[in-house]
Amino acid sequence: MASSAFYHLDDEGLTLIVRAAPKASQNRILGVMNTSDGRAVKIAVTAVPDKGKANTAVTALLAKAFDVAKNSVTLVSGSTDRHKVVRVVGDPVKLAAIADQWSDL
Repeated sequence: MASSAFYHLDDEGLTLIVRAAPKASQNRILGVMNTSDGRAVKIAVTAVPDKGKANTAVTALLAKAFDVAKNSVTLVSGSTDRHKVVRVVGDPVKLAAIADQWSDL
């Protein structure tokens, strides 16, 4: 598991540390970055941070990236902050393989 500091695995899936960038020009995963809180995957979304719109866009983008149902991705903490913790339920090995690719972006 390369660069695993931005996520943690368990038997049911993965918990991911996210740095959200709302009001971006496009929805995309920008890669892993160092923050004052540690390593996080930076995710840009076009949605504004108003009434949960950016949070919804972040979880939808992660569901697509991990190829899981939208209801398999939940926001654990950070609903009003750019620094978020997101839970993804699924095959931990598959999820980790996808997340590890973001270290190379």
